[in-house]
Amino acid sequence: MPRSRERAWPLAAGLAAGVALDALLGDPRRGHPVAAFGTAASALESRTYKDSRLRGAAHATACVLAAAAPAVLMQRRTRGRPPLAMTAAALTVWAVTGARSLHHEAERAMVAVSEGDLESARKILPSLCGRDPAGLDGGEIVRAVIESVAENTSDAIVAPLLWGAVAGLPGLAAYRAVNTLDAMVGYRSPRYLRFGWASARLDDAANWIPARVTAALTIAMAPLATGSATSSLRTVLRDGGRHPSPNAGRCEAAFAGALGIRLGGTNVYEGVAEARPGVGEGRAPDPDDARRAIRLSRAVTVAATALAVLIALARPRRLEPPGKGGEQPHDERRDGDPPEHVEREPRPGDDQDD
Repeated sequence: MPRSRERAWPLAAGLAAGVALDALLGDPRRGHPVAAFGTAASALESRTYKDSRLRGAAHATACVLAAAAPAVLMQRRTRGRPPLAMTAAALTVWAVTGARSLHHEAERAMVAVSEGDLESARKILPSLCGRDPAGLDGGEIVRAVIESVAENTSDAIVAPLLWGAVAGLPGLAAYRAVNTLDAMVGYRSPRYLRFGWASARLDDAANWIPARVTAALTIAMAPLATGSATSSLRTVLRDGGRHPSPNAGRCEAAFAGALGIRLGGTNVYEGVAEARPGVGEGRAPDPDDARRAIRLSRAVTVAATALAVLIALARPRRLEPPGKGGEQPHDERRDGDPPEHVEREPRPGDDQDD
């Protein structure tokens, strides 16, 4: 095996193992690292908040660096120790991805709707999206679930895997910090319009490529959910840019076209109604469509994992110093190995979807 591949496989294997851990175990019930980060970020905000873009940018920078620093240290400590490197990557992926939780909560909501228990469905909905659930009928709950599954397939699955593939443990940790901050302060509300501006823009930038990769994978996987790849592509091209978010619209359009349904409409956030443009040209969704959306999201998860593994294996690696691992850097240079490059809910008007 080429030396660059020898050094690349722990990350690639760790990405796949982390997705498998999430599928088997779901999120940790206690001591979740993302929850701990949120608690720490809230505590810092209570001490440093000011209605200022500059103060908000400082807050975002401090939080992201605080999350990334331990990951950088762990990556350095496990370099040259493949089993430890793979384990660290797997545990980090498990902590920052959320495919099982997303699909489980969506399924619970659909069971409640199918049984006519709208009150239970409304109680489940806040675990998926930020819109006010009070007063939503069954059809609106179904729409909310599908839109949330579409966006969070990118935010909670595809994006962290891609960032991990290209930037290792720091990429995984920093992305989850950015995405969590956006969910906490990225609102266009009186309190966060300026303070949360930097966090929201960081999240837009971090998700720009992953959202479009998610749309592409959704198009490719559409037939596995008895959907149409052609319709999905056509809907993304026609409606993907109509959404207030530069990213969520692509994911929702891909799902709407693949499933042959129409998404979008009026959502209520903290008592304020917001009209979202229609996406897709099919019928209103029903619970069976939500189950197909979950199946499609699972297929995209598998495809994204395979893509992330391939990217990790192809990633340029840094040359090891002489004497480490028995490798000779001069041999690697003759082989032409390139040096390694140093090295994620909708709110009113927010650039995130649901």
